[in-house]
Amino acid sequence: MPIDKNDIEEEQIHFANVVTTFQQYAAYALTANNRRRKDIYTLPKADQDLLIGLGYREKLAEVDKAILANAAFLNQVVDNPEIFGHDPDDFDDGGENVDGPTHQLDIFQVSHSQYQGHSHSHSHSHGNHSHSHSTPHSHGSHSDPRKRPYRPTDSDMDKLRSTIKQFVRDWSEEGKVERDVCYEPMKKALLDHFGDISAEEKSTLRVLVPGAGLGRLAWDVAHMGFTCQGNEFSHYMLLASFFILNRTERVGEHTLYPYVHSFSNIPNKTAMLRPVSIPDVSPSSLPPGSNFSLVAGDFEEIYGEEHEEGEPQAGEWNAILTCFFIDTAKNIVNYLRIIHRILAPGGVWINFGPLLWHWENNSSNDPSVELDLEEVKELARQIGFEISNERTIDTTYTNNSQSMLGYVYHAAFWTATKKAA
Repeated sequence: MPIDKNDIEEEQIHFANVVTTFQQYAAYALTANNRRRKDIYTLPKADQDLLIGLGYREKLAEVDKAILANAAFLNQVVDNPEIFGHDPDDFDDGGENVDGPTHQLDIFQVSHSQYQGHSHSHSHSHGNHSHSHSTPHSHGSHSDPRKRPYRPTDSDMDKLRSTIKQFVRDWSEEGKVERDVCYEPMKKALLDHFGDISAEEKSTLRVLVPGAGLGRLAWDVAHMGFTCQGNEFSHYMLLASFFILNRTERVGEHTLYPYVHSFSNIPNKTAMLRPVSIPDVSPSSLPPGSNFSLVAGDFEEIYGEEHEEGEPQAGEWNAILTCFFIDTAKNIVNYLRIIHRILAPGGVWINFGPLLWHWENNSSNDPSVELDLEEVKELARQIGFEISNERTIDTTYTNNSQSMLGYVYHAAFWTATKKAA
């Protein structure tokens, strides 16, 4: 399919807007916190005195400091946006750039599909039980971003806050409990399926992790000795994963304050202001000879696109691991068809997650097919999968473990093998 010039321009504008969102985080978050500070002085003097006596103003000052620390980190993440082929002069720098480490790992590829105008991004936002959709047209003016600075929307900032929490989930010691609930059953199922394969042969087995987010599950699989490729489309996740995987040199190198954006359901100041260090492992500590890559682009376009000479991905993957992914589909039939088609004979599909259909009730007029769990499994059987090892596993998602509120997903887990033709 030819790449349309307008689609490329639209994608570049969207990417520039995402970078600007990172850069404008401090101004946005400090303004929100300053609103609380102003609100104190709308109250009767007696009420003000009581709040001041509780140390409320001092807490707001601590939140300001935490926001500035987050901003310094986020500015490092987007300090080098030309990694995706964009000119850094395209971006209006809304914050102070902080020099980061320069160590590079060759674990990122950019697909041409990134530039075909499908700039939707997904945010589970499980902490507040919401999900969001965006398209190129929802990201502001299509004028040249160098001439007209972009003003991030509330939705943009929600995605950025979700990205901060993803750092905690995937790359911190604090996120290990939640992460292990999801990733460990998947990794065990992968090892069980290939139990008769020697350690030396593992590297010949190709594992795909679509919707890889910040890349930890894919990194773990590569660390186990498999050849592993992650795939991600969200520019927020792509920028963040590139930084953590390529520009981070030591354990605990960065400190984040992920819970300072909401004062609701907080039992005490510590629960909101506690710092989280990332990463909990060195991303460069993969064993020698590991084969690990992340590919940027749309899952359906990269892995489902057909060419005149045949589909290059067909039968090329020994395993596909989908974690909190299949509910991002507009057309779940096509998702499952692609997964089946690109698996090698006898290949395994391991799934974990809920069915929070991301495009349900969307405002962008995109189609959305929303099946219940039994329908999804029956569809998988009809497409050619044999499902086994089914169970329900309760899990949270980017949860503040010290919050007074937490949503629990009764996530579906299964192992599915591709039936012989």
